[in-house]
Amino acid sequence: MGGCSVEENQELPSALTLVLIGKTGNGKSATGNSILGTNSFDSKRSSSGVTLTSQLKTTHLENGRVINIIDTPGMFDTSADPEFIRNEIVSCIGMARDGIHAVLVVFSVCSRFSEEEHAVVDSLVALFGSKIYDYMIVVFTSGDELEEEAKNLNDFLRACSEQLKEILQLCGNRCVLFNNRTKDETKKSSQVEQLLSCVNMVSDKNAGEPYTSEIFAMFKEFSKEGSLLLSNTQLNVIIEKLEAKFNEIELKYQKLMEEERAAREKAESEAREEHKKHEEELKRLNEQLANAKRRCSVM
Repeated sequence: MGGCSVEENQELPSALTLVLIGKTGNGKSATGNSILGTNSFDSKRSSSGVTLTSQLKTTHLENGRVINIIDTPGMFDTSADPEFIRNEIVSCIGMARDGIHAVLVVFSVCSRFSEEEHAVVDSLVALFGSKIYDYMIVVFTSGDELEEEAKNLNDFLRACSEQLKEILQLCGNRCVLFNNRTKDETKKSSQVEQLLSCVNMVSDKNAGEPYTSEIFAMFKEFSKEGSLLLSNTQLNVIIEKLEAKFNEIELKYQKLMEEERAAREKAESEAREEHKKHEEELKRLNEQLANAKRRCSVM
């Protein structure tokens, strides 16, 4: 994406705003950098994550299009502190107070689509409502891993879980594959063009209107022109409006953690039982062998 320039925390009325959402370690920041064409977001392969708070960067494409990209930390991670999640949601909405033109949900083709991954989407819908599916684009990262296996995105999708297929169906099967490690400029441009094509599809579906809600309107009303800062009183009013949704998300986290713990304990119990059966079978076979040897010695 040669010729693009990047500026921090600049918003233009005509800009498209894209928000990166996903589990920590899936490559949100690297994807943001690929779209920008620069290393504006801190990024490295890590399960613990690098982004500590939501960040907004703006790119000016060669065709004059202006795109705001908001990179978020693991905003819906089950391991994150609820207070942290609450603050980051408020921060993200504040940065996108004019509305969101597309939500980029980032999954890695290297990771199994788990209940935790599903919870990211569930929490997103709990916060914004099912209408958010009309603005959702799924971005699969680690395309280099598929290339090494001589596979493409269609190969991956054919073998993916039914849960993931359901999510893709709900968002109109809008998805792209990103190789954020490629040095091939043609590949870089191609995958960004595919993403922008999906953004255009989202825009057409929603008549060019970004996703907004009462909370977005409150930010616009409270915010001073050119500022993202709100008073404590104003923030409390917004948080109060969001409290019911926050509680719903927290309940989802708790339920998910309980289900994962129960599943883990069940798997461990089954493994122990299977190990015990193998030991008993081995003991039985050894006894039969010993008996056979004794019979042979007597003969």
